[in-house]
Amino acid sequence: MGDSPQTEPPADRAAGSLRQGLVESPFAPAALAVLALVAAVVGSRVLSPYMVFLGISVVTAAIALVGIGVVSGRAGMISLCQLSFAAVGAAVVAQLNEWQAPGGFIVWVILGGAAAGLVGVVIGIPALRLRGVNLAVVTLGFAAALRLTLGLTQFPGINEGLYIDRPVAAVSDEDYFVLSAAFLIASGLWVAYLDRTKLGSSWRAVAYSERGAAAAGVSVPYAKTTAFGISALLAGISGGVTAGQVGVLYPSSFEPTSSLALYVLAVLVGAQAVSAAVVGGVLWVGIPELFKSWGIPQDWALVVFGLAGIQAVASGNSIGDNVQRLVGRRHVPSSAGPEHQQSAEGSLDDGVLGSSPPPDRPDAGAVALRARGITLSFGAVTALDDVDIDIPQGAIIGLIGPNGAGKSSLVDVLTGFTAPASGSIDLDDRDLTRMRPTGRARAGLRRTFQQDRVPPGITVGAFVRLVARGRHSRSEINAVLSHFDCPPAHARLADVDLGTRRLVEVAAHVLSRPRVLLLDEPAAGLSHEEHLRFGQHLQAVPAKFGTSVLLIEHDLDLVRSVCTSLVVLNFGRVIAAGPHEVVLRDPAVMKAYMGEVTV
Repeated sequence: MGDSPQTEPPADRAAGSLRQGLVESPFAPAALAVLALVAAVVGSRVLSPYMVFLGISVVTAAIALVGIGVVSGRAGMISLCQLSFAAVGAAVVAQLNEWQAPGGFIVWVILGGAAAGLVGVVIGIPALRLRGVNLAVVTLGFAAALRLTLGLTQFPGINEGLYIDRPVAAVSDEDYFVLSAAFLIASGLWVAYLDRTKLGSSWRAVAYSERGAAAAGVSVPYAKTTAFGISALLAGISGGVTAGQVGVLYPSSFEPTSSLALYVLAVLVGAQAVSAAVVGGVLWVGIPELFKSWGIPQDWALVVFGLAGIQAVASGNSIGDNVQRLVGRRHVPSSAGPEHQQSAEGSLDDGVLGSSPPPDRPDAGAVALRARGITLSFGAVTALDDVDIDIPQGAIIGLIGPNGAGKSSLVDVLTGFTAPASGSIDLDDRDLTRMRPTGRARAGLRRTFQQDRVPPGITVGAFVRLVARGRHSRSEINAVLSHFDCPPAHARLADVDLGTRRLVEVAAHVLSRPRVLLLDEPAAGLSHEEHLRFGQHLQAVPAKFGTSVLLIEHDLDLVRSVCTSLVVLNFGRVIAAGPHEVVLRDPAVMKAYMGEVTV
């Protein structure tokens, strides 16, 4: 995992800890919200009337960008119809204004946001199966269809010449600017709260790896649908605030090309951060105004956004990323090290996990996971050929074999990511054969992956809480992290090396107390000594958590040290099974797996 981290000077370490504490504090968003509201009040009084009106436009654009930050910046989906959702919210406000519905303007805006959110859920349903360009085409098609509809029907009240009534306390642009800023602040606080929940973590997990999220028991459809719905809701609120700003709505304000440009701008600024969304709002309003002052057609601003967005996509960096890099972030060591192990709020040996239900004691000879007759083919290639495997309760079983033997394919079949041609899978005598990966994970069958499936956009603790599910105290999380030599819970996974992320992944799944945990080369990226230390930590898992383990590993020293028995695959067939002392001396195993090596 590389060299040991350099020691920081005490003053730098103290400053970094203070900065980290301020950022991680649950009161930080509220404090920033108060400051932002004060700034809005002051700005409304010192800016010229025209600048105040433009400021309202900045705020409405920022709210819409915050929504894109949810669906695209967090959940990783492309939505090119944000202004169409804004049009839905604006239309609802206009209709309620025409009816003079009870509740007043603020209630109308909220209802408009809710209506847009429902439309977003419906439009987001294709996202359950579509990705990338295909999803972009669907959302852009919706934007074009809605624009055509608005062109034929117009917004409610426009033919009667009705203006949308602002609240009595916000009739002037100055007061309305403060009200619109309050909507933005409330939207930002809500998103900040969601970021700290499992739902927010699930968005980032799904964006990084749908397979990894499903293996952790996350409902991928629910995560995608909620991201689309919340993004559309925020866009609807933006549209409702716009309705109160301009008084009369026109379809030309919600063009599909503008939605496309707004998405590109969100990518450019990194709109998953509320502050970046505000910067995006300033650019959205400021660049066209600048062009107007220069006598350049304002539509050329869309071209500027497009070119800048292409550069951001090509470089992989947004304005927000670059600013964050310039400001600098405190380096987090790649592993916990002795200091963290000593400072953790307990360890497994201290009984910290005793607050959780104790694991069931394994029955002698009982089988936790039983698979029979597993056969899998890819065209003419047979990846698994009538494989039988038992994982006893409380045991650590090794699954070994040469590259291409079918080990990972077997794990994919057992966990539901690949459907077998034939065979059955039972967990504690419960048939899982037709169950989807998320259902199997929630039933107690967990797995890790060879490839990195740990989302870098969240903290270690947030990832552990997401994967472990249920309610776990801070001391429980710290104890399991310390046990596996992981970084502290507040460390960001983006600052953790890949080898240590694998340990975090294992620790998180272990804390979920599954009945069976399938580990696919979990020690990859670790040194030989770290392999052996990981093995020592792994040996405590069955007794402490009631979890049986199937370990796929090429390091035979690790296999010998932790596995009670081995199963050997070659060309998709089981060629040996039993105690490792016997299996590793089997001539067929030596020929298939170790060549001429003498054991």
